[in-house]
Amino acid sequence: MGVVDGLRAAREAYERRDWLAAYDVLSDVEPEDLGADDFARLATTAHLLGRRNDAVLAMQRAYQAHLGAGEVLAAVRCGFWLSMVLSSAGEGAVAGGWTARADRLLADVDGDVVERGYLRARHMFEAIEEGRFPDALADAVAVADYGRRFGDPDLVALGLVAQGRMLLYAGDVPAGLRLLDEAMVAVATGELAAIFAGEVYCTMIEGCQEVSDFGRVAEWTEALHAWCEAQPDLVLFTGQCAVHRAQIMRLRGAFADAVDELDRAERRYLAAGSPAPAGLAMAERGDVLRIVGDLYGAELSYAAADRYGHEPQPGRALLRLAQGRVEEAVSTARRLLAEPRDDVHRSQLLPAAVEVLLAAGAVDEAATHAGELADLADRFGCPGLVGWAGHAVAAVAIATGDAASALPRLRRSQGVWAGLGAPYEAARCRVLTGRAYLALGDEGSAELALTAAREAFDALGVPADAPDTGAAVPADLPAGLTAREVEVLRLVAAGRSNAEIALTLVLSEKTVARHLSNIFGKLAVPSRTAAAAYAFEHRLV
Repeated sequence: MGVVDGLRAAREAYERRDWLAAYDVLSDVEPEDLGADDFARLATTAHLLGRRNDAVLAMQRAYQAHLGAGEVLAAVRCGFWLSMVLSSAGEGAVAGGWTARADRLLADVDGDVVERGYLRARHMFEAIEEGRFPDALADAVAVADYGRRFGDPDLVALGLVAQGRMLLYAGDVPAGLRLLDEAMVAVATGELAAIFAGEVYCTMIEGCQEVSDFGRVAEWTEALHAWCEAQPDLVLFTGQCAVHRAQIMRLRGAFADAVDELDRAERRYLAAGSPAPAGLAMAERGDVLRIVGDLYGAELSYAAADRYGHEPQPGRALLRLAQGRVEEAVSTARRLLAEPRDDVHRSQLLPAAVEVLLAAGAVDEAATHAGELADLADRFGCPGLVGWAGHAVAAVAIATGDAASALPRLRRSQGVWAGLGAPYEAARCRVLTGRAYLALGDEGSAELALTAAREAFDALGVPADAPDTGAAVPADLPAGLTAREVEVLRLVAAGRSNAEIALTLVLSEKTVARHLSNIFGKLAVPSRTAAAAYAFEHRLV
């Protein structure tokens, strides 16, 4: 194939988003035969394929070619692109140098041009990275305005999605979600260039995840997955897509699939030359393993998250609770709550903090934070947060002897989780419901609720001693129970009959009956249902 035919084929492959075909042809052409636009295409395809070094070198050639031809505005675009790519790879100083170079070039250009909008976008991202959210919001408004004035859908979408995210952090969640939805219109209609479409997809989904709007997360994650699948050999954005898919799998109780998807996310991030985001994937992996009772695996995953530079909290605090290291869990929870955070990021900590504080007997402190969580859930209006707030407030109510007020909250929360297709969270609500019934003297209803919870956990493959079946295992056994009595009590709580317990523990039924008599006496409870509730409440199962 001659040079002319090869370049034509590469450009056609680029237009149909066959990135690997375009890359292969362009990278085989001698550099002296490539024009500035072809170097830019080569850079884009290399970036989308996860070949960051090739991408940077090619875009630098595009920049030099445009500048040598006196095409200053095109060179400014290249500078913007290089700054964005290098910043995402953690090379902040070099990225800042390219931003400064593009700013300097543009300073010599008269009039208002769309490239000013692109550099404003770069400064917007810098403000976001530095936590200067009010500045970022002002930049985002300006970026969207540039896009509208110059008919540039990429800038409009970037500005809108950033405005939406900043409004979430400012506490105006409904308004922020409306802007995120508006930004997604351009993505859904195919108006955006691939790199900008992927950026908008991921920003939007991450924002919805942060406010626990799992309905939107599921809807747009499915769309992002289809978008990625439609582009052969795409690597960029596929790591984040895998993380979001895993988050939905976890929500729906597909824990093994979630772990596989998170392993895939880590590999994708590393292939794209972006190891830092892999920390989130490993933190999410630790959360899933903790839920299914693999505490050692969770510890390893959280350690991997640390190595990538991501603090795996509050998951690690819940792991310490599951390991019986209650004081350590409480110290961590209090430290996290004391750090300054916006309401969105604080809402992500509060459910775990309430659980940890209740386990330590700090009921008044837990009540304060459960009330805060409920206020945020009312303000945000996002279903997941409503579900967690109801669970937290109900747990506090039961702990303070007000089980009757817990029941309406639990019914609402269980309905929310059922509507979201979240069987694990719904089962946790059933555990609390059983405890509330028992506190009110309704043992029959308590037994039904606890049995339904056990069956749900069994169906999900969550073992009876997993931390989130109601409690973590304490360091010291309560009420003078022996280790063997705890084994018997756990099987009672799992709904086993005396004969099944005898078979499991290789005991006679008479010995099991004697153990049960001792357990009832030590716990001062009259029935198996009451003993099971005690086991849940005192984190023995």
